[in-house]
Amino acid sequence: MLVTFKCRSTPDVVMLRNLAQYLLAFIGKDVGSRGVISRHELDEAIPRLERAIREEARTEAALEALHHVPNDHSSHDDDDAVKHRAWPLLDMMREAHRQGDDILWGL
Repeated sequence: MLVTFKCRSTPDVVMLRNLAQYLLAFIGKDVGSRGVISRHELDEAIPRLERAIREEARTEAALEALHHVPNDHSSHDDDDAVKHRAWPLLDMMREAHRQGDDILWGL
């Protein structure tokens, strides 16, 4: 299932529901059927999501080091990391903050 985030000042951001729920949990929101990140919440929400992305990147790097197999030539697709999939929502949040707009989903 997909969730579409909407904001007047940016293009829509569409993501899988489980990823949306995962990211929204970092800022204290639940994906539910509808929701909003108000312009007043963005001051706190943006740094919280940025911090969560940085912490996850450190965790992924540590796990990769623990599970590294020398001469393993298998493909590790780093593009699937949550940090890469979170950037569109984070960019939307930053622009909404600059423009003083809310972010809505479930309309």
